Amino acid sequence: MGRKALGEFEQAVLLAILRLGLSGAYGVPIRRDLSERLGRHVSVGAVYTALERLERKGFVSSWTGGATAERGGRAKRFYRIEAPGRRALDAAMVVTRSLLAGLPEGATA
Repeated sequence: MGRKALGEFEQAVLLAILRLGLSGAYGVPIRRDLSERLGRHVSVGAVYTALERLERKGFVSSWTGGATAERGGRAKRFYRIEAPGRRALDAAMVVTRSLLAGLPEGATA
């Protein structure tokens, strides 16, 4: 696997960004979505580390929204998936489907 390959957690982060959309894909909702779907605690640090790695790979981009009173004047950093990230996610899904193909009925349950 090369530098552009996705790890399992990176895949989960990209899928969370897709689910949340442009107006909801920032740190706290991404962490909440991952915790709920993975069924375990996910630290904010793990989320931001993955987001930084994905941004370095060119898979996501980010921008800062306006400061909000409810956040004590701090701004939110929003994320979106870029075309290379979508291609990497699609490739990861193809690999997963290929690995699952041919398993006996009920083997994945």
